[in-house]
Amino acid sequence: VAIKWYPKGATTNSAQGVADPKKLDPILEAMQQAGLLLLIHGEVTTDGVDIFDREATFIDSTLEPLRRRFPRLRIVLEHITTAHAVAYIQNQRDNLAATITAHHLLYNRNALLVGGLKPHYYCLPILKTENDRQALLAAIASGDSRYFMGTDSAPHPRHAKENACGCAGCYTGHATLPFYAAAFEQANALDKLAAFAARHGADYYGLPYNTGEITLERRAQTFPTSLPYGDSELVPFLAGETWPWRIAA
Repeated sequence: VAIKWYPKGATTNSAQGVADPKKLDPILEAMQQAGLLLLIHGEVTTDGVDIFDREATFIDSTLEPLRRRFPRLRIVLEHITTAHAVAYIQNQRDNLAATITAHHLLYNRNALLVGGLKPHYYCLPILKTENDRQALLAAIASGDSRYFMGTDSAPHPRHAKENACGCAGCYTGHATLPFYAAAFEQANALDKLAAFAARHGADYYGLPYNTGEITLERRAQTFPTSLPYGDSELVPFLAGETWPWRIAA
């Protein structure tokens, strides 16, 4: 159905990723012919590019030339984080969609950096500005079918996060839909949540819809402070905090 491309050094365990995207051209041509989707972690990791500019630089320097070379290649730009990405997608017509995580919808970089460094908010792509977050909220509120759910939930043991050189990744799997519900509520777009979570992605991938149903309710829950993780433990996103949404059934 799809192949994912991790640029070298863009995220955890991507040290052996692709450094020169043009070396992928024969593969991308075959994918274009076969109708396979290309899923991209859209960041550059070039020395000298500010970590907060990685996504915008990737779009301008890598994605746009790639789309000109392979106009029929169907692409998903995974876990977009910037107003620049939203504007780029809005200006495209065909063969480009994007996923958005709950944590990038809910928080900006202040959550990571203000009042002390908080490792459990550290992820890649990194949290961005409030202007970027508002652009993401506007994207989901629009109901545009090119945007759909992509959690990028990334568990790491506590000792790997609370570390002098901690791993990137937020574990949101314990409350994925309650997190999204709060984001859509912020955007005054709760009526758009079901399509974002269950239909837009299936339509773009050409897959059938799930037949099961999940019921969310606005009733508070308190998250655990830790969860078992193999021989260790992990700290879930917003550990110990009270959240207004939960899964009812």
